[in-house]
Amino acid sequence: MSGADLLEAWREHLTKGRRRSPHTVRAYCAAAARLIAATGAEEWPEIAALDGRSLRGQLAARRADGIGNASTARELSALRGFIAFAREQTGQADAAAPRLRGPRIKKGLPRPVTPDDAENLADCVHSLAADDWIGARDRAVLLLMYGSGLRIAEALSLTAAALPLGETLTVTGKGGKQRVVPVLPIVREAVADYAGRCPWPLKPDEPLFRGARGGPLGQGMVQKAVAKARTMLGLPATATPHALRHSFATHLLGNGADLRSLQELLGHASLGSTQIYTKVDAAVLLDTYRNAHPRERD
Repeated sequence: MSGADLLEAWREHLTKGRRRSPHTVRAYCAAAARLIAATGAEEWPEIAALDGRSLRGQLAARRADGIGNASTARELSALRGFIAFAREQTGQADAAAPRLRGPRIKKGLPRPVTPDDAENLADCVHSLAADDWIGARDRAVLLLMYGSGLRIAEALSLTAAALPLGETLTVTGKGGKQRVVPVLPIVREAVADYAGRCPWPLKPDEPLFRGARGGPLGQGMVQKAVAKARTMLGLPATATPHALRHSFATHLLGNGADLRSLQELLGHASLGSTQIYTKVDAAVLLDTYRNAHPRERD
């Protein structure tokens, strides 16, 4: 067996066994590859034998490369998972990886955009596009994220089988879990407009959103278009495609949606991930109070 064989087995486990997202698979495999390179391990028993000291040494090396707390925590999670997997392969009764406390991460609040800014951003992206159909495409993607609370990967993974959009849409999120989300009339109209302009045949088993050459649309192209548009509109750097999903959640919560329903709509695995939006809503209310209350402005 070689290091490449170990990595391929790990990749297959993450993809098929754990159904991790492509982004997570890439990150976790990269962490495993660094560990293999550092230790020279080419057999599962060698990986399984690594202890807390080995992990600390690997994390120290990554720290020396300049990574921050969040990246260090992800590296630790990947390495612990890789070692636990190695122990399973060697038949160890206790497959748990070595215990090691990760860095403390201060979680910042999501930064939503206002409803007007969300629509202005989508319209500006359309107007700045080199081709009208590309502008219609990007506008449809952004309105879908804002109107239905999709992650960008979820929006771009849709196939043309979803056409024509109805009042709801079934999407596949993290871990391969499916959920049903609402589709607003403005979103249905935007997607239909794009589909009518797209120069590529939209076959049911092929991607709905296409790149300029007909292939699947990449996240980077959408992010680049949004970056250009927010500069034109004078919006902050936090006005990213993902901020539209935050806006969807914050606006629903502010208008009376309960946390459990919001959890289902967002596709969160735990309620704790959804509860952060209660803090966002409180922060928005506090800002409104400070800006509007006459005693605060004196």
